Amino acid sequence: MKQKVIELWPEIEWIKNEELREKVVNCWVYALENSVLSPDDLLKIPFSLLLKDCTITFMNHKRTAVQLSVEIAKIMKNNFGDEIEIDMDVLIAGAILIDIGKLLEYEIVDGKLKTSQAGAILRHPFSGVAIADRFGIPVEVQHIIATHSKEGDLGKRTIESIIVHHADFVSFDPFKA
Repeated sequence: MKQKVIELWPEIEWIKNEELREKVVNCWVYALENSVLSPDDLLKIPFSLLLKDCTITFMNHKRTAVQLSVEIAKIMKNNFGDEIEIDMDVLIAGAILIDIGKLLEYEIVDGKLKTSQAGAILRHPFSGVAIADRFGIPVEVQHIIATHSKEGDLGKRTIESIIVHHADFVSFDPFKA
C-alpha cells in the first residue's frame, strides 16, 4: 500500500523532512486501509459529492490544490522576501493531508458512493486531524487540516493555512453550479 500512496502522491517527495514525509505516507496508508475506497478509486471518483455531475477526480483536485499552494508560497516568498516566513514542509504536508478524512466519510450503497452518517456529522477536517494526530503529525500541519474548510472560518489561520485554504477553494469554486 505504501508504494501505491507514493504513486498517487509524487508531491510527497517535495517534503524535505524525511520523518514528516514518512508520517504523511503512513497517514495515507492508514486512511486507505480503513476506507471503502481503493487507491485506484481516488483516480476515478469525483472530488466532491456536493457537485452535480462532477467529472474532476479526487486526485486531480487534490494534486491541483497542493501544486497551487506551493506556487502561491513561492510567489509570495519571491515578492515579500524576509517579510514573510513560510514553512514549505508544513505547507506541503498540510495540503496533501487536508482531505484525508474524506476517505473515512464515504460508504457505498447500491453501488453508489455516498457520504456516510458519520461523514455527515463528523466532517473530514475533524477525522483528518484525528488521523494526523494518530501518526504524530506536527500541530502546525494539523492546524491546516482543521482550518482548510469552512470549519476554520472562525479561527485565526497561519500563513500556511491561509495559502492552502485559498488554493483548495480556487480549485473547487469554479466547478460549483
